[in-house]
Amino acid sequence: MFRQLLSKIKSAKRRSHIASLQPNQLTQMVRMVAATRPHEIGCDECFEQLDRFAELHLAGRNAVEALPLVQDHLDRCGDCREEFELLMTALRAGAETA
Repeated sequence: MFRQLLSKIKSAKRRSHIASLQPNQLTQMVRMVAATRPHEIGCDECFEQLDRFAELHLAGRNAVEALPLVQDHLDRCGDCREEFELLMTALRAGAETA
């Protein structure tokens, strides 16, 4: 979601129409920037580690302890959380048919 807002800001700046952003989008962006931590990962790195995180989850291991930054990112990013949920659904369905 942050990437989408950032993309809109960049394209709006290119068009010189920053005012085209909705107030709720600006508020959301400010909240996300304020919530930024010194150690966090972005969507790309989260996606790269998502399969390992899911496998740990399914194996009953503590995925949060092993990959805390992935969990932190999933808590903050709806898009990545949705990808994780879809991956978990697919993996569970595959395990049931095996």
